[in-house]
Amino acid sequence: MSVFARLVEHLADLLQPLFHASAAAAAIVLFTALVRLLVHPLSRAAARGQRERAKLQPRIAELRKKHAKDPEKLQKAVLALHAEEKVSPLSGCLPSLFQLPAFFLLYHLFSSSTIGGEANALLDHRLFAAPLGDRWADALGGGGVFGASGLVYLGLFAVVAVVATFNYLRTKRMMAASAPVAGGEQVPGLASVNKIMPFMSFFTLFTVAVVPLAAALYVVTSTTWSAVERAVLYRDMPGAAPATAALV
Repeated sequence: MSVFARLVEHLADLLQPLFHASAAAAAIVLFTALVRLLVHPLSRAAARGQRERAKLQPRIAELRKKHAKDPEKLQKAVLALHAEEKVSPLSGCLPSLFQLPAFFLLYHLFSSSTIGGEANALLDHRLFAAPLGDRWADALGGGGVFGASGLVYLGLFAVVAVVATFNYLRTKRMMAASAPVAGGEQVPGLASVNKIMPFMSFFTLFTVAVVPLAAALYVVTSTTWSAVERAVLYRDMPGAAPATAALV
């Protein structure tokens, strides 16, 4: 924690001439971008894996017809097909999993009043009028929705809403495009998941509201990065469903 705190402080010092009092917030955005750059090779690998899974859709459709009355056999057959073709159905989760440590570091760093036995100086930093260690509830209690801190959160919510809407429309379009390939049928157990999948991006609004502002900045930056990255990596795959995790 102490090492990570010093890293954030050093980044803030470098950015202070440009961002002044919001330098620490800018440092978190930069840190998030660096994490996403490190994870980008995994994202590209996940996109390649999605292409391979898309190629298997006709064969999976045949398996669905063959085992239409036996969901258990269908599930085993689909897993065996993935193993035979050396395609992992979970490869798309890796970028999110590798980001979790960075997110939790930020969360704990800006939730702790002390670091290494000393007062946490990072809690004095702000994004405009909002302290980086505060939550939306603190902003509401300190001036209401349209108070100085509340307006900062409204700005973040607006960004998240725009990105979530973009992801929602894209997910609906991709699922519609993939239905003909899959024969309009679902793998058992996934039907209910697919119904709520387009709405998953909107859950980020809840995350931003309950975590410290510093962690919320990480989430907003990472989610925006993911939307742009996936639009580029998956632009030629109409049947590829986008990731739904907030940190993807």
